[in-house]
Amino acid sequence: MTRIAVIGAGITGVTTASSLMDRGYDVTLFDRNRYAAMQTSFANGGQLSASNAETWNRWSTVFKGMKWMMTRGAPLLVNPRPSWHKYSWMAEFVASIPQYRANTVETTRMAIAARGLLREKAARHGFDFDCEDRGILHVYTDKTEFDHATEVNKLLAQGGLARRAVAPEEMRQIEPALRGDFYGGYYTESDFTGDIHRYTTGLARSIEKGGAVLRFGTDVDDLKVDKNEVRLTWSRNNESQTETFDAIVVCAGVESRDLAAQLGDRVNVYPVKGYSITVRLDDEDSQRSAPWISLLDDEAKVVTSRLGKDRFRIAGTAEFNGYNLDIRDDRVRPLVKWCERFFPGVSTEHAIPWAGLRPMMPNMMPKVGQGKRERVFYNTGHGHLGWTLSAVTAEMVAETVAGSRTVNLPSGRPAVAPATLRTQRAI
Repeated sequence: MTRIAVIGAGITGVTTASSLMDRGYDVTLFDRNRYAAMQTSFANGGQLSASNAETWNRWSTVFKGMKWMMTRGAPLLVNPRPSWHKYSWMAEFVASIPQYRANTVETTRMAIAARGLLREKAARHGFDFDCEDRGILHVYTDKTEFDHATEVNKLLAQGGLARRAVAPEEMRQIEPALRGDFYGGYYTESDFTGDIHRYTTGLARSIEKGGAVLRFGTDVDDLKVDKNEVRLTWSRNNESQTETFDAIVVCAGVESRDLAAQLGDRVNVYPVKGYSITVRLDDEDSQRSAPWISLLDDEAKVVTSRLGKDRFRIAGTAEFNGYNLDIRDDRVRPLVKWCERFFPGVSTEHAIPWAGLRPMMPNMMPKVGQGKRERVFYNTGHGHLGWTLSAVTAEMVAETVAGSRTVNLPSGRPAVAPATLRTQRAI
């Protein structure tokens, strides 16, 4: 049987392993953590949001980064300390500004396809992930941000997404718990939310039962590729072992850059830190006062999701500070204050902070496909849309593996894309 190694057991790696197994491959999944979804896929904002498909490559983003550089609680914060990786990444980010419109439209198309694929996987594998199918409401407190959203809506519509403007009165009908003064909003009924950690761990358990080998708590120490095989050396505690595979798929998030360098590829992923708080809704007043509709405040760069009866997730901000996972009070505090401003009836006494590193490519598009070598593939660099895009990019890279001249399909089986993916490609 054809053996594939997948490195990384976050949402991207686990969905990739699942899609490869659907095609009959023998999959071994590696992760340094003892369990799946322990890093960036642990506590994100929870949104599966085609409505948030706009890429960040605009001059206004650059100017905001410069303006807020010395503001510690700003939605976008850049550490000015010199770093070749950071500044070379930013130069490529600026160079990608002309592709902003085309990349936003393409990301929208992928996100729409991914939502159906993600649901299909959960239903087929039989696990729950606190899915709330209530749509996502974008909220705006001033006319400037709302007018920009109106322009973005044209790009989302080109990608096939239906999103409609709503007045403040209708916003409160959609989410009665919402407080504050708003200029207007946009509502996307087809978007939804869910717990990324529950989804990833549920799928990991299912594929293990289906025959996947999960090598968790292991470090990948060395990778060697030639025309015949991939040799992967891993270690756990004092044990070290080298295994051979027919191909490798790198889904290692912010570690993908270093692994790609070992494999002769340049994958310029930068770690963009995001924060979240999970508010425990331990009393009835908090449960009544917390929203069920998922929200996105574009100006504050804040997203929310309701994860069952007793959890309310608030996430956001972007911090360019290298491979740093320190949880800073001055970055968490704005999330708490945001909750208290718009949902004053929610107790924030038990708000659990978390920080994760988004693996972001300079053009805001994921790196999906084959590397320079025929046995090497990538599915990484999804940035702020890893949860949203994971199911479709897993299918895309699995199709690429199946179509490779070197990595033969098991038993000569043809590669068949799910109907949702075929539809997306036809748009």
